[in-house]
Amino acid sequence: MAERPEDLNLPNAVVGRIIKEAIPEGVNVSKEARLAISKAASVFVLYATSCSNNYALKAKRKTISAQDVLSAMEEMEFEQFIDPLAEALEAFRNQQQGKKEAIAEKKKKTTDSNTSGEGQGDEDKEGSEEEDDVTYQGEEKEDYIITVNEDDDEVEEVDDS
Repeated sequence: MAERPEDLNLPNAVVGRIIKEAIPEGVNVSKEARLAISKAASVFVLYATSCSNNYALKAKRKTISAQDVLSAMEEMEFEQFIDPLAEALEAFRNQQQGKKEAIAEKKKKTTDSNTSGEGQGDEDKEGSEEEDDVTYQGEEKEDYIITVNEDDDEVEEVDDS
């Protein structure tokens, strides 16, 4: 939980960038207007999260799913966001699937080249170790296992339940 109410606000730089991309060129936004938009966006995110959490709790889950968020949008009477959100979710899932397939293909190529007997010197073995994904089972927090992908320096949380 946040220690101070200000900790719940979205970063001003991020909100400013979104505002800049949303308005036509040459339009200025005052500092006060930016602050008001930032606070409104923070309230929206907190409200959407709370409504989504209610759906997860009704289903006796601790993890908010994408379907919970879509259901919350309908409950909050933001039906116009459901289709764009569903499309964005599908695009995200396709992107993640593409990344997984690329990693699997890369591992397959590495495994194939190591088993074919070519280049089994010390340098090749070291290089293949750097390409592997690493899962740190000791870094569990609640229902999640943190997986570190050394290629992209990303952290992925996987729901364990």
